[in-house]
Order: sequence, then C-alpha cells, then structure tokens
Amino acid sequence: MKIKRGIPVSAGVAIGQAVVLDTEDYRIATHHIEPNQVETEVQRLRTALAAAAREARETQENIAAKVGQQIGDILGAHAQLLESAPLARDAEQLIRQQLLASESAFSRIIARYTRALSGLGPNNPFASRSADLLDIEKRVLAQLLGQRREELRQHPGPLVVLAHDLTPSETAGLDPHHVHAFVTEAGAKTSHTAIMAGALEIPAIVGLGPFLDEVNEGSTVIVDGHDGVLILDPDDETLERYEQARDSFGVIEKRWSELRGLPAETRDGQRIALLGNIEFPSEAAHCVDRGAEGVGLYRTEFLYVGKKVDPSEEDHLEAYLMVVQALPPGQPVVIRTLDLGADKFSLPSWNVQPERNPFLGVRSIRLCLQNLALFKTQLRAILRASAFGDVRLMFPMIGTLMELRQCKLILNDVREELQEEGKDYNPKLPIGTMIEVPSAALIADQLAREVDFFSIGTNDLVQYTLAADRTNEHVAGLYSPADPAVLKLIQQVIAAAQRHDIQVNICGEMSGDPIFTLLLLGMGLRQLSLTPVNIPEIKTIIRAVTLADAARVADEALRLDTARDVMNYLRDQTRRLVPAVVD
Repeated sequence: MKIKRGIPVSAGVAIGQAVVLDTEDYRIATHHIEPNQVETEVQRLRTALAAAAREARETQENIAAKVGQQIGDILGAHAQLLESAPLARDAEQLIRQQLLASESAFSRIIARYTRALSGLGPNNPFASRSADLLDIEKRVLAQLLGQRREELRQHPGPLVVLAHDLTPSETAGLDPHHVHAFVTEAGAKTSHTAIMAGALEIPAIVGLGPFLDEVNEGSTVIVDGHDGVLILDPDDETLERYEQARDSFGVIEKRWSELRGLPAETRDGQRIALLGNIEFPSEAAHCVDRGAEGVGLYRTEFLYVGKKVDPSEEDHLEAYLMVVQALPPGQPVVIRTLDLGADKFSLPSWNVQPERNPFLGVRSIRLCLQNLALFKTQLRAILRASAFGDVRLMFPMIGTLMELRQCKLILNDVREELQEEGKDYNPKLPIGTMIEVPSAALIADQLAREVDFFSIGTNDLVQYTLAADRTNEHVAGLYSPADPAVLKLIQQVIAAAQRHDIQVNICGEMSGDPIFTLLLLGMGLRQLSLTPVNIPEIKTIIRAVTLADAARVADEALRLDTARDVMNYLRDQTRRLVPAVVD
C-alpha cells in the first residue's frame, strides 16, 4: 500500500480500478519532406486544423449541455485558437522554410508556444494553460495521424483515471457514471481541468508529482477528494474503512438533501445565512439545489479568460442577470469586481508589464484603477443589474482606505452617467470590500465606516499573513487558516464590523471546511459563503450545536499557541459534538 498526497480540487471518496492514461500519445520524430511536397503538406495541415476546430465546437456544445455554457466556452476558446491565423501561419512557415512534415511542424510550434508560457514564471497561471495547448496539439495530430486514445468505455467500471495531466476536453468528456475520480501528477487548483472536475462533481486531486511509474494498471486505488489523498493498492483494513466512508457519505448526502428546505439554525435558535460561491452563471442552479440563501461571492473572471477582447457592458449584464433570475426572488447576489492580474491572465488592452513579483504587483483592484475604461464597464453593468434584484457590489484586494475611496468615487461617476442616460439602477446598491490582505484587517475600523459589509477572503489573507504560497509544496505546510496570527486578524475584522453595525461574511475555503464551523460561529460570524456542494454538511453542523457550544470552542481555540494545536482541538470538539460529520 502506498499513500500519495496532492491538491484536492473536487471533494468525495471513490474506489475503483486504476486506468493510466499515457500522456505521450504521439511521439513525433523530425520528418523532412521534398520541396515538391510542400503544398500537399500545407493543405494537410489546413484540413487537420479545420477538422480539429469542428471537433472542438461539437465538444463545446456537448459540454455546455452537460455542465453549462461557461464551461463549454473553454472548448470554444480552443476552437478559436485552431481557427486563428497566427497558429496556421507559424506552422506553415516551418513547413515551407525547413521542409518539415505537417505533424513535425505543428508539434514544434506548440512546443514553442508552451516554452513561451513557461518563461512567464512559475507564479503565472498562464503556465497552467499548457494543458490547453496540449489539448489542441492532440486534436490536430489525431487528424493528421489517425491515432486515437483508447476509449475508457472499453474498461469495466468503476474507473479511477490516473494521468500526468488531463486536457480540459478530456476531463469534460469523462462520464461520471463510469469514471468515478481522476488524479494527475501535474495541475493547479485554478486550472481549467480543476474547474471541469468541480462542474462534473467527481472526486479529483491534482499536483501529486511523479507517481505513475508506481501504479499497477487495473489495481485498486482509493481517491479521497476531501483531503487530497491517493491510496495505491490499499490493504484490506484500509479498503474496508474507505468503503464504509464512501457508503456513509452516500447515506449522509441523502440525509443532507432532506435539509434543503430547512433553515441553518442552531439548536438555540440563531439563524445563520449560508450563501454560495460561484464561478459561472450556470452554478446558480447548484446554489438553489443545495439550499443556499443567495450568492455570497460571484467571481467574474470567466468573462475575461479565453477572450481576445474585453467583454462588453452587455456581456457583463447578461451574465449577471442569468444569476439574478436563476435564484428565488429577493435572494442576494454579491458580485466581485475583476480579481485578475498579469500573473493570471491579461489582454492587450490592459497594458500590464511583466512583474518580478506579480502577487505584490498590479492585480485585482489595482489593475482596475489603472484601467478605468475596463473598470467602468463592469461597474455600469453591475449597477444596471441591481435594478432587477438584490445585487450587491464587492471590491477585492483593498489594502488602503485611499483605494476604497477611489473606487467609490469612480462608482459615483458611473452612477451619474447612468442617471443622465436614463438607465435604471438601485441608488442604494450595497457596497462591500473583501478583507484579504493584513493591512485591510488592521484598518477594519476605518473601512467599516465606508462600506455596508465585509467579506473575509481567507485564502489570500492566510497567504499574505504567513508569506506562504499554498501551491508551493516547499512552504505549503506553513499555510494554515488555523494559525493564531490569522485567527487574530479575523477576530479583529469581526469585532470592527460589529462595532459599526455592518454585515460580515467569510467566503474563503475556510468557510466550507466543517472543522472550522464551530470556531467561526463562536467568533461571531452569522453568515458564511461557500462552495454549494459543501452547504448541506455545514448546515448539519449548525443545526446540531448551540451558540454556547461554539463560543466555548472559540474561546479555547484562540488561547492555543500553534496551528497544529488549534486544528487538533477543533477536530476533537467537532467529533464530540457532531460525530456523524467528522467520522
């Protein structure tokens, strides 16, 4: 038995037969041609590109029908690239100048593009888009060489797919009824492959590092998508334990579904608002299905990623109204303005230069303040959407009071423009700020005088407070929401919100982790925003405890000295008070 750990990107437990997908489907040796073959090879390439683009469009339609249009648009971006002039031009140039066969020329161009992405630096999420290029390469080479990867349907299920990496279309094409989980050596939490896994709701782990040479094809493997654990060739005792966990989880999920219409209310009558975090409009349906009371974090980055030009005001408005209209009337939708930077994605119009340390550079609200046309377009759409429901606006990565005031001044300018144009909007649109850098937590009292609500983004708050990148395996052990320094900042923000009588929410991964629920309630939080799939579990804990229980747990946890002590204590207390969830 061997145990491997990676980055969990989709929760759940799966047990199945290992199927290893070889990433080296096509081994392309340099193949030269004669001068009189050039035009034939160019035509072969053009035909293959056109066929691969059609295939990508068909896959886009199928995926959009399965998990939503925005997920399908990722494949649409692949089709756009396959149809783009630069890709064909560069490959044709190699064919003509170096007398290369189509497959050799195309593979070299993809390798060149991939090297260019890698050269942007390890912290640049463009590097994670290498999987998209690999996807495109495989589509074209399949057309040129007539080779296809073995169909998974030929294997008896249930299957667990193990691979160095999966392209987005390969992930989207997995049948959840047959493939119960997947694990990859490469990958990141923000990759398109990870997004696909969440949309399909199958357990998945990425970023394990090399392990495929240790796998016996067809052997039994266990995937724990909660903790990011892969177990190869489990012994009988481990297998039995995880079978019970999987079966229990199925029973618990059924019980959780019965909670959908019940309030998230403690045993002593305190109502807790549970809202959903969403990446795409189609996920609003997940919030409704899981019993959320609205959307507490609507990430809007999908409007920019994979596009060649900035989204228009109408693009924004359409995406926002899709969510407003999908929710029951009166439920809030908190829209976060653009939270990207050159380290994640950029368009030519943004005019952002490469940075040595993009995590401390022009990103998020800083990018918006330097690109006012882009910022105002989004603000106009959010304001216009507010005429149709309980829409709320939230600014990310505010670090100083001056930044927040600049944002509010620009918002006022946009309000005046809309008023002059006779366009409807809510003049009392609630405005909030995320608290995700230590400076914002430290000036929470000043910020609270300027906004209607706070939303604590624990993912970045932990990272910036502890100076530890959670995706860096060498320092990931330092990254912990349970660290006393982080808890003191959270406590300070909650206290400031209470003093100024404004709402305070928490929207990072900490809010959806059952180990922290008692602590957060005990610290005074009465609103949590989390991934919809986690809502029933958190609701179960809330309905099983009293505020007195939570306050006692928080008081003791805040006295402890280390993150490990805090985690052990919280785990023990949650197990004692709500054993069905932890065990």
